[in-house]
Amino acid sequence: MSIFNAYMALSGAYDADVTRDERLSHHTTYRIGGPAALFVKVNSYPALLKTIEILGREGVDWVVLGKGSNILAADRGYDGCVIVLGREFSRISFDGSEVTAGAGATIARLVSETLSHSLSGLECLVGIPGTVGGAVSMDAGTRHEWIGARVKDVVALRPGEGLHRYAGSDIEWGYRYTNIPTSEIILEATFSLVPDEKASIAERMESLVARRRLRQPLGKPSCGSVFRNPGSRSVGQLIDSCGLKGYSVGGACVSDMHANFIVNDGGARAADVIAVMSRVHDTVLDKYGIDLVPEVKCLGFGA
Repeated sequence: MSIFNAYMALSGAYDADVTRDERLSHHTTYRIGGPAALFVKVNSYPALLKTIEILGREGVDWVVLGKGSNILAADRGYDGCVIVLGREFSRISFDGSEVTAGAGATIARLVSETLSHSLSGLECLVGIPGTVGGAVSMDAGTRHEWIGARVKDVVALRPGEGLHRYAGSDIEWGYRYTNIPTSEIILEATFSLVPDEKASIAERMESLVARRRLRQPLGKPSCGSVFRNPGSRSVGQLIDSCGLKGYSVGGACVSDMHANFIVNDGGARAADVIAVMSRVHDTVLDKYGIDLVPEVKCLGFGA
C-alpha cells in the first residue's frame, strides 16, 4: 500500500480536494478520532471514479463518510482514505411530488426544502444529523417511520462495474438496515412524497423536534443511539434499569437523559467510548440475556 503515491496522484486530480493526516475528530459528531492517512473531497462523478481507480491501483483501503453522525473513529485514526462527496453530490431537485437528492446533501436541507415545497413524507427525519446517503443506507427515521417507505429509487456506484439503479421496492428495508452492499457508494435517491398544507407539515416537524429535545442529550457530542433496540423493547429502558445512567470512563458517559446515548463530556477518547459500550453490553447481557448489537459504526479499529 502506498499512501504517498496515492496522495501524489490524487493531488493532481481534477475537482477533488486532497489532504493528508486530516483529524477525524473534525468530521464526526462525537468530536473523536485520530488522523485519516488521506482525506479526499470529490466534487464530481469523474473525480470520484478517478479517486477510486487510483486508490485501487495503489492498494489503499477507503471508506465514504457523510457527516460522521453514526461513526466512532479510532484514536489512532484510519490508515486508509476517507472520501467525502462534495458539490455535485449535494444537489436537490423537484419534479412534482418527487424529490431527488444527492447522497452528500444534508438531511436538514432535504427536510427544509420539502417543507418549502409543501411536500409531506419525510417529517420523520427532522432533527436527524447526517447526509442522504447515510440515511438511506441505514434506513433512518423514528421507531415507527423510516426513510425507506418513501424511496422510489436509488442510484449507486459499483466500483469496477459502473452505475446501478435500485427500485425502492427491490431494496430490503429493515430497522437501521438495508441490503445495499457496503462495497457500493450511494450517489442519489429519489423520494415519492405527498402534497400537504405547509402549516400541517411544519406542525408535525415541530412536534418531533420538541420530543427529541426533551428525550435526547442534543447539547453534547454523541453519535446518537449506540445500540439497536432488541425487537419491540427499548434499549434505553433496559440500560436505565441496570442503573447505568451516568456511568463513565474518562470523558465518555452514559447520558442521564437517554441511556442509549453515550456522550462526550469533554476530552473523551474512542477507547473511553468502547469501554463504556462494553460495560453496558455485558451488564444487559448478564441481567436480561440480551446480546445488544451496536448501531454505531467503528472506523479504524482493525488490526
